[in-house]
Amino acid sequence: MSWSSYLSFLAFAGVLVLVPGADFTVIVKNTLSGGARRGRWSAAGVASANAVQGLAAITGLGAVIVHYQPLFHTIKWAGIAYLTYLAVQALRSAWDGRYPVPTGPPEATPDASGTTPARIGWWQGFLSNITNPKVLVFYLAVLPQFIGPGTSTIVLLLFGLSHALLSLTYLLLVVVGLHRIRQILTRRTVRRVLDATTGTILLGFGARLATEQT
Repeated sequence: MSWSSYLSFLAFAGVLVLVPGADFTVIVKNTLSGGARRGRWSAAGVASANAVQGLAAITGLGAVIVHYQPLFHTIKWAGIAYLTYLAVQALRSAWDGRYPVPTGPPEATPDASGTTPARIGWWQGFLSNITNPKVLVFYLAVLPQFIGPGTSTIVLLLFGLSHALLSLTYLLLVVVGLHRIRQILTRRTVRRVLDATTGTILLGFGARLATEQT
C-alpha cells in the first residue's frame, strides 16, 4: 500500500459521505425528534453498519452476498420496507401535527416499550445502512481500485474502517449543527414541514432502490 493510494481513497470516500442519502435523512429525523444524544447514537449506528459491511467485503462474505441473488434481494427489499416504514411514520406525524412536550430530557425518556430513544436511534441508523445493498457494492467495487492483490489484512481493515470513521465524523457534525438550531426546527409548523419533507425523501430513496438494477 502507498500513502498516496490511501489518501486518494479517503478523498473519494469523503466526497461520497457528503452526498445526502437515506442515512443522512434518518440522522436529521432522529436529531429533531429525540435530541442530540439520539442523533449521535443514530450516527454511531450508521457507522457500525458501515464497519460491518466493510468487514464483510474484506473477508469475502460481501462477494458471496452480492452473487447469491436471493439473499441479496432479500436484503434489498428489507431496506426498501424499512425506509417505507420510516417514511410513513414521518408523514403521519406531519399529518397529525401533534408533538407532545416531553416531561424530561428526550434522550432519557423511554417509549411505551421501555426502549430509550438513544437505543432507538442506534437501531434506526444501523438498519438504515445495513439494509442498503449499495453500501456493500461500494466496498466491493471501489476498494480494489486502491489496493492490489496480496494486500495484508491490516491494510484492508484500515481502508474498510476509515470509510466508517469518515461517515461517523461527518454525521456527528450534522448532529451538532442541527442541535444548535433545534429550537427553531422543532416549532410545530416547521416540524410539520420537515416531517413531510423527510417522509417524502425517504419514500423517494425507497422507490429509487426498488427500481435500480443492482
